[in-house]
Amino acid sequence: MVGAMFRRADRTRSERLIDQARLFRDTARLHIRLGRTLLDARSTGRNALALVDERIGWAALEQSLRAAEELTRPGEDGLDEVVERYPAVRRFLPTFLAAFRFRTARAGDPLLGAIELLRTFYADGRTILPRKAPVSFLKPKWRRIVMPTDGVFNRRAWEIAVLVHLRDRLASGAIWVDGSRAYRRLDDYLLPTTAFATMRDEGQLGLAVSGNAADWIATHRDRLRERMDEVERAAAEGTLPDATIEDGRLTISPLRRSTPDEAEELKARLYGLLPRIRITDLLAEVSAWTGFADRFVHARTGSPASDQPALMGAILADGTNLGLARMAESSRGLTHARLLWTAEWHIRDETYAGALAAIVDHHHAHPLSTLWGPGDTSSSDGQFFRAGGRGEARADHNARYGSEPGVLFYTHISDRFAPFHSKVIAANAGEAPHVIDGLLDHESGIAIREHATDTAGAVDHVFGLCQLLGFRFAPRIRDLGERRLYAMSDLAPWPTLRPLVAGPVNIRAIEEDWDETLRLAASIRAGTVRASVMLRKLAGYPRQNPVARALREIGRVERTLFMLDWLDDADLRRRTNANLNKGEARNALARAVFFNRLGELRDRTFENQRHRASGLNLIVSAIILWNTVYLDRAARHLRERGIDVPDTLLAHVAPLGWEHISLTGDYLWSEIDKPRERFRPLRTTGSAIRP
Repeated sequence: MVGAMFRRADRTRSERLIDQARLFRDTARLHIRLGRTLLDARSTGRNALALVDERIGWAALEQSLRAAEELTRPGEDGLDEVVERYPAVRRFLPTFLAAFRFRTARAGDPLLGAIELLRTFYADGRTILPRKAPVSFLKPKWRRIVMPTDGVFNRRAWEIAVLVHLRDRLASGAIWVDGSRAYRRLDDYLLPTTAFATMRDEGQLGLAVSGNAADWIATHRDRLRERMDEVERAAAEGTLPDATIEDGRLTISPLRRSTPDEAEELKARLYGLLPRIRITDLLAEVSAWTGFADRFVHARTGSPASDQPALMGAILADGTNLGLARMAESSRGLTHARLLWTAEWHIRDETYAGALAAIVDHHHAHPLSTLWGPGDTSSSDGQFFRAGGRGEARADHNARYGSEPGVLFYTHISDRFAPFHSKVIAANAGEAPHVIDGLLDHESGIAIREHATDTAGAVDHVFGLCQLLGFRFAPRIRDLGERRLYAMSDLAPWPTLRPLVAGPVNIRAIEEDWDETLRLAASIRAGTVRASVMLRKLAGYPRQNPVARALREIGRVERTLFMLDWLDDADLRRRTNANLNKGEARNALARAVFFNRLGELRDRTFENQRHRASGLNLIVSAIILWNTVYLDRAARHLRERGIDVPDTLLAHVAPLGWEHISLTGDYLWSEIDKPRERFRPLRTTGSAIRP
C-alpha cells in the first residue's frame, strides 16, 4: 500500500508538471522581457523603473515572481505529493497499527514510541498530537517535510513518515511482528545456536571454509600477498594482458570479437536443415525424451497428470502468456474447465522446478552440449516485462527500463545454454540478493563452480557469501577502474598498485563475528532461509549489522582477489563475457515465446506471475534441448556427406533459434498421447548440404 501511494503521488507530480509547462513558458517569456527592458534602459539612459512600469507593469511582475517561487519551491523528491495522499492513509492506518504488536531489540526505539503514540492518539479520538512527538527516527528528507523552516509541525507528514519508516524497518528485520512468519526477528531465520554448534562439531555445515577465523585470515593474507606480488610485477613490466596501470589509473581494453565468420555460415547451414515443427509437437517430443510431464504430479495423490493435452495446454498458456481462457479458444478439444482443473491440481512451483530439472539434466548429458562449456559455470540476468491491466497493481517502476511499470524475470543459465532457474523479482529491486538463490534452489544435477553476473550483482556481500558457500563469483564490472582494492598487509612492496587500494581490511570485524557469519551461511546452505531474504534484511538495517559488516569485509578480500585475477587472466574475462552473452541471447528467445498480450503481464497475484516465469523458462528449455538434438543430427548429416564440420566452429552455434518453430496459430495436441517413435527427417532438399 505504501508503494502504491508513492506511485500515485509520482503520477500526480508528473501530471502537475505537465500542467505547469505553460506557466513555465509564460514566466520565462516575461523575465526575458524584463531583461531586455533593463538592457534598453542602460543603453538609452532612461529610468529603468519607469521603463519596467511602462512595458511590463509592477502587478504583472509581482505575479510572475510568485509563480516562479511556486515552480522552484523545494520538493524535488516528491514527498509533498505523498503527503497529499494522507486521506487514503488515514483510512487504514489506525486499523493497521491496532492489529499488530511490533518489537525491536533496540531499547527505547523512537519509532516504536511514535507507533505507540499514534495507536493511543487514534484510540482516544484526539486531533492534536503532544508537543514532544518522537522525531529522531526521521530521515533528513522527511525531517524537511515534517518540520519546515517556518517551524509549524506537519502532523500529516509525520503520520505518513511513521508508516514509511515502519515499512523499511520491517523489510530489514530491525523491527518484527509478534506471531508473524514473514516478519520475524533476524535471529529466528537462522539455524538454532545449538543445532549450528552440533553441525559444526560434526563437520556438516556444508561450507567451503574451516571453522577457524584465524586460519581463514592467515590463508587469505598469504594468498592476497602472493597475487599482489604477481600483478605488481606484471604491471611494472607492462605485461598485463590488454590492461595498463599508469599514474594510478587502471585501463582495460575491450574484448575483441571471437566468433569467426565461418561459424555464422555453419549456423545458417545447420538451421537450414532443421525440420519445421509446431510448438505443441515439440513439447510432446521433449516430454517423450525426458519425461518432464511426469513431474507434474497431483497435489493430493502424487500421480502424474492423466490428461496430457490439458497439462501441456496449461504449461503453454503460462509460457506464451496466453492464459487459460484464450488457450481453450485456440486449442481443438480443450475446454477451459479441463485446463483450469489441471492447472489447479498439477501446476505448482515445485512441479515446475522438477520438470525443468528433467529437461536441464537431459540437455547437459547430450554430447553436443559439451562443446559449449564444461557445465560448471553459469550466469544470471534479469529480463524486464511490462505490466498492463490488473497486473500494474503488482508492478514497480525502474527508470532503467523506462516509465512503464513491470517486473523482472531473473534467470540463471549454464554455460551449456540450459536455463536451470528462474524467479520473479520487482523491477526496482536490486538483482544482487537473488544471485545465490538460483545456485542453491534448483533441482537439477548441475554443480556450479563459477558464476557470472553483470555489474548490478557485483556487491561485496555477494562476493563474501559466495566464497563461504563454495562458489567463485566472477561478475563483469562495468566501472572496474573506479573500484578499489583492499589489503591485509603493508602496501610498501606494491607501489604500482598502491593508488588502487582504498585501505586495509577490517580484520577485527571478521574475527569478532566469524561464528555468526558462518551460522548465516550454514542456514542458507541448509535451506532454513533464502540468501535473498537475508541479504535484503542485512542491507536494510538502519545501522550496520555486525554480521553484515563481517560479511562485507570477507567480500572485500574476495573481490580484491577477483579483480587481481581479472587483470592477470584474459581467459577469465572471455569466459565471463561469453557466459553473460549466452544469457542475453536466451532472453531474445524468451521474448519471442512470451508474445501474447503484447508481452505484458496482466496477472494481479504474485503466484500467477511466478507461474508465467516458470512456464516461459520451461518452454525455452524445451526449445533449447530440441534444437540441440537436431543440430547434432544436422552436423552428423553433413559430416556423413564429406563436409567438414569442426567442433571449434560448432561450439559457436547456439541452440537458440526459433524461425523453424511455429509458436502461433491454432494449437493441436494430436501427438501428445502418441509421441513419435523416430526422429523427424531433416530438410535436405535445399542448399544446406552443398559445400
